[in-house]
Amino acid sequence: MKIAVISAPGKADRRGSVLDEAARLLEARGASVVTLCPEESVIDLNEVRVGHDLYLLKSGTEAGMALAGALNLAGGRLLNSYPATALMKDKILATRALGAAGVPLPETYAAAEPAQLAPLLAAGPLIVKPYRGGSQGRGVQLVRSADELAGLPPVGGLLFAQRYHQPDGRDYKVYAIGGRFFGVRRVWPARTYEEKLGEAFEPAAEMAEIAARCGRAFGVDLFGLDIVVSSGRPLVVDINTFPGFKGVPGAARLLADYIEGRSEQ
Repeated sequence: MKIAVISAPGKADRRGSVLDEAARLLEARGASVVTLCPEESVIDLNEVRVGHDLYLLKSGTEAGMALAGALNLAGGRLLNSYPATALMKDKILATRALGAAGVPLPETYAAAEPAQLAPLLAAGPLIVKPYRGGSQGRGVQLVRSADELAGLPPVGGLLFAQRYHQPDGRDYKVYAIGGRFFGVRRVWPARTYEEKLGEAFEPAAEMAEIAARCGRAFGVDLFGLDIVVSSGRPLVVDINTFPGFKGVPGAARLLADYIEGRSEQ
């Protein structure tokens, strides 16, 4: 069993992650696991060949997605699939897919210019974020006034905005691994390692059903959700194609089992 992890710069050598531990478990079972960081060299598109049984698409960078797309066209097997990952990485299209699946979402908008969002502030603050990529809260801005809106740094593309709903408490992470759902309550933004680990919980039926709908919307069973509970109502505010699974008890073993099963299909 030959597995390749398509990783982003600065993460390929990071130790101690759940995926790193899962890779060691897989190697102990006889698998070969290597890391590919496409930013480290030129991608010769004429020479892209499938050399592994399964590619784990962990990177969401342009180079990572380009290599994954080329491998997909060459017949490579990717986890998650390239089409599903590309769809989830585009927050505008992902929002439409989730809404069509009946997933509860905040009011969501796209605009070409910040000023176009200003009238929406009359109904309350907005969360503005990159509509492509983005992770760990990078580029996320809470905007309460037209002045704050005008002061946003240029994004070089469409603006993606969601209505801000005051959380009842901590945010919720719900992770899916092979059809099983795991929850972690977490402070946002997390500043310490302990806060990043959060507190594990068993998702109730409502959250599990929301997660199941999200998975069906994209045809995947490995992903993560960011959920805000406001006035008792859960709202999905983001979906992650290959999250870190931090705080999930036994996550490395669960992930290794799942990867092993997918590589043998």
